[in-house]
Amino acid sequence: MEAFEQFVALAMESEGFVVSGALKFPVSRRTRKTNYEEWQTHGYEVDLVGANSERLVLATVKSFFGSRGVVAEEVMGMKGHTSRYYALNEPEVRDGIVHGACERFGYRPDQVEMRLYVGKFAGGGHEEQIRDWAQDERQWVGGRPIRVVGADEVVAEVRKVAQSKQYRDNAVLATLKVLQAAGALAE
Repeated sequence: MEAFEQFVALAMESEGFVVSGALKFPVSRRTRKTNYEEWQTHGYEVDLVGANSERLVLATVKSFFGSRGVVAEEVMGMKGHTSRYYALNEPEVRDGIVHGACERFGYRPDQVEMRLYVGKFAGGGHEEQIRDWAQDERQWVGGRPIRVVGADEVVAEVRKVAQSKQYRDNAVLATLKVLQAAGALAE
């Protein structure tokens, strides 16, 4: 599990989910062959899976702290590195992942939620464009929009968890507690 994914997993755990790392779901898609019909199956990855008795969360996590950030056109499947976001922007892939997750874990489609966790959005309105796109009914999964969660929301939740006096052997929590004890965290 990558570093930002560990923050996200901790935030998801605070919502009452048991969280697992990346899982692949096989999805069959028709190829572009025109002479004959051909299908290929490819495993599409979901970065984190959260589960409780009522809901299954399939999360795509992109930190992009050392780069431009998450670009709206790519998330929406319009241009650029769109394949990074196939689990979100390709309806055939998205539906295949949801179907596979329901079969594997025993949930109904209306119990499944898809999320995009973003460490850094590209500047110039990309965050707003991504959030607007995710609200469009054509992108909905399980009767609800794709939930877009930024780093500020993740960190706020993790800081709440870090306030607990109960010990947990978790690198993210330990890091926050060390920084807080050293006076290195702004309130």
